[in-house]
Amino acid sequence: MNVKQFIKMHRDDWKQLEQLMVTMSKGKKAITGETITNYHRIYQKAAQNLSYSQTYFPNDDVTQYLNGLVSKSHNLLYKDQISSFKQIRHFFSTQFIGLLLEQWKFVVAAFILFFIGAIGSFIAVLNDPLHIYAILPAEIAQGVNPDQLGTGDAVNSSLMSASIMTNNIKVAIFAFAGGITFGLVTVYLLINNGIIIGALAALFWHHEKSYDFWAYIVPHGMIELTAIFIAGGAGLLMGYKLFVPGQYTRGYQLKHHAKRSVQLLLGTIPLFVIAGVIEGFITPAKISLEAKYIVALLTVIGFILYIIIGKLKRNSATPTGDFDS
Repeated sequence: MNVKQFIKMHRDDWKQLEQLMVTMSKGKKAITGETITNYHRIYQKAAQNLSYSQTYFPNDDVTQYLNGLVSKSHNLLYKDQISSFKQIRHFFSTQFIGLLLEQWKFVVAAFILFFIGAIGSFIAVLNDPLHIYAILPAEIAQGVNPDQLGTGDAVNSSLMSASIMTNNIKVAIFAFAGGITFGLVTVYLLINNGIIIGALAALFWHHEKSYDFWAYIVPHGMIELTAIFIAGGAGLLMGYKLFVPGQYTRGYQLKHHAKRSVQLLLGTIPLFVIAGVIEGFITPAKISLEAKYIVALLTVIGFILYIIIGKLKRNSATPTGDFDS
């Protein structure tokens, strides 16, 4: 693509961003939720165009023009706390959902990798329970006591619960960053996390405590693991783009998709907060196992509704034309 083709392809978007800047500068009364959504989308695309132009047309006038356009639009976008609050609300209610829907295939891939690790360790421990000492970290393997599940002594000082949650948060943080290694670290972390869950599940199966075990895992685990799959999907996406950069350089793909991965990781923060609250108050509560399964079901329904509502908001606020393509 030469510079003339580049300008012709994106000129209309730049003009629309200039028009929206005029609207945004008129004051709060002129700013609507739809205006902010449109502005943010086109601003992001202009920023991508600037990165591309700096790479392929560094000395051309179009690069200088885009640098000024992106700089002015950025300052206008984040000029005060009110707009920042609107951006935060917009991010969690709309933008995060859009990013998640765009990369759903990578989220599914993350789940598949997790499942591969889980089913492998489950079969290994099912064949010989002693394999659990070779598979699990020592602090988990030595602290688990399936016969005391539900008595408060199944794990030393609730070690299993705390260790699993700590491990999952670490996996989520490092899974997206692992994309820089062409996704290899991300793949390892997802499989390894599955191995831990699968081995524990097999151990409790041996003691005929599977129903009890999952009742203590799924209330917080459904949301917690979903967050991990999202973060892992972000890392896999970045790794894939480094393997297959397309018409862009690997440096551009890394810069662009690292930013998207960070946004997706930030979007999982509320999920971990919810999971932490459930694990702190519901998981150890002296309620029936059935009630705990109901809590797990409600978290899944709640997350699905969150996605559906966010998608509807995003669709209603999207103008004609795809500015993310």
